[in-house]
Amino acid sequence: MSFFNNFQSDKCPGQINGNPLNGLCEKVCVQAKKVFDACMQQTQLNDIVLNITNLTPSNPTYPLTFVSAKSTTSQGTISNLLIDPLTERPNCARVRADVIIPVSVAYTDANGVEGVATSSITVTKDVILNIPSASIMPYMVEAVVSMVSTQGTYTDLNQFVIDACVSIIMKIVMEVELLIPSYGYAVIPPCQEYTQEVCAGFFELPMYPQ
Repeated sequence: MSFFNNFQSDKCPGQINGNPLNGLCEKVCVQAKKVFDACMQQTQLNDIVLNITNLTPSNPTYPLTFVSAKSTTSQGTISNLLIDPLTERPNCARVRADVIIPVSVAYTDANGVEGVATSSITVTKDVILNIPSASIMPYMVEAVVSMVSTQGTYTDLNQFVIDACVSIIMKIVMEVELLIPSYGYAVIPPCQEYTQEVCAGFFELPMYPQ
């Protein structure tokens, strides 16, 4: 039996005595990424070494002066992942991983020419998260990241040492198919064109002073 037929409409919360309520209770199968658990940590990291590459423009005049650095994506790269279930806490596990954050670095060279370069920082996470029970579909560990820095010192050829503010959200996720009630398709309104009214404000003035 398919999911389309395996649906009891009389159990839908959007119905009263089997009658649809405000158009609710169309059954829809949605493919989504379900988040089973997540946690966030925000911290200040000091003395982070940034080895920069892909300098633009190339061949700057040294030494360089640090301006700022920030993450270039919200998705961190997970490496060296270890998941150890905790026997004393059912459905929980110790999750250890290195989270790699891509970084864009802004600087000026000795001639005052502005430049940008790429780098990355690695943050080690060791947290406890709830994990789903055994199933055919595997779960995944993801990291949402954000990093910003305005303090740094040039120390060596193409290297800065910085202090940074870092936010990392660790997630246990799985691609699933959910059967949910729906109001139907969304109605997309037409866009409102932006126009700059040259006389706006002038035509609203009174004819004579108040």
